[in-house]
Amino acid sequence: MKQVLDFEKPIVNLKEKITELKNLTEHSDIDLSEEITTLEKRLAVLEDDIYGNLQPWDRVQMARHQQRPTTLEYIEELFTDFIEFHGDRRFGDDAAIVSGVAYYKGRPVTVIGHQRGRNTKENLKRNFGMPHPEGYRKALRHMKQAEKFNRPIICFIDTKGADPGKESEERGQSEAIARNLMDMAGLTVPIICIVIGEGGSGGALALGVGDKIHMLENSTYSVISPEGAAAILWKDSGLARKAAESMQITSYDLKKLGVIDTIIPEPKGGAHRDVKQQAIYIDQVLEQSIDNLVNKDSHTLLENRWNKYKNIGDFGQI
Repeated sequence: MKQVLDFEKPIVNLKEKITELKNLTEHSDIDLSEEITTLEKRLAVLEDDIYGNLQPWDRVQMARHQQRPTTLEYIEELFTDFIEFHGDRRFGDDAAIVSGVAYYKGRPVTVIGHQRGRNTKENLKRNFGMPHPEGYRKALRHMKQAEKFNRPIICFIDTKGADPGKESEERGQSEAIARNLMDMAGLTVPIICIVIGEGGSGGALALGVGDKIHMLENSTYSVISPEGAAAILWKDSGLARKAAESMQITSYDLKKLGVIDTIIPEPKGGAHRDVKQQAIYIDQVLEQSIDNLVNKDSHTLLENRWNKYKNIGDFGQI
């Protein structure tokens, strides 16, 4: 069954009415084509109105949509000859992060991304897209390999956050995230990061230090979830909608703040409506980013990366 978000219910109800009239016309002598045409025009206007005026909380729901395309789906659409590698050579493999090498338009690249599941069985396997420290160490191992062979690195970000469990803390979760942040800042190959869903907390940041940071239109990127922020600020996670409105976590907010470089448009209704079209939109931005970065020498690349992060944000002096 397709997940229907609350703000989409008027659209779904109208679509059901149109389908009902079409079935009635097809299986009876009653001609309702004029009424159907009128409703279809109303539907187009309604979709433009709803999807063209999404609020921050609506975008949070879109970013979490259970049918939203995952890293592996985009890899299948954008790359060829993908070979996935496993393990961090210390503890084990973490299915919440996929990592490997592939070709992008004939160019060898390293692709890394968070991976969540579609159903309960997959989510248990992928730990709901929340990586353990071995996942981040696996990612960093392959980033270092990319640097050795001079391959651009492409990161897909889609996680609620890093795994918060006791075992992850015992295996050095905070150190693994911090190590990724530090080492990614100094890698001498291009790094392109794309937020494709929910970019939450340090779990997202550990794959988010790049030369170019892009976001899908209905994705989010924040230091904490709206529910977590509401629980801390107002002692009530039920105020998540209010928190989302004040946290500035949407692609449009972050573009204004200079945190991201590009907002990648989505098909009307979200990326899950047309994965192939969404991949085309990503492809256009990805190709431009790679072309812009691959010919820069390592000194220029690192200098630009340093300046990029130094200039993020809007600061005032008191």
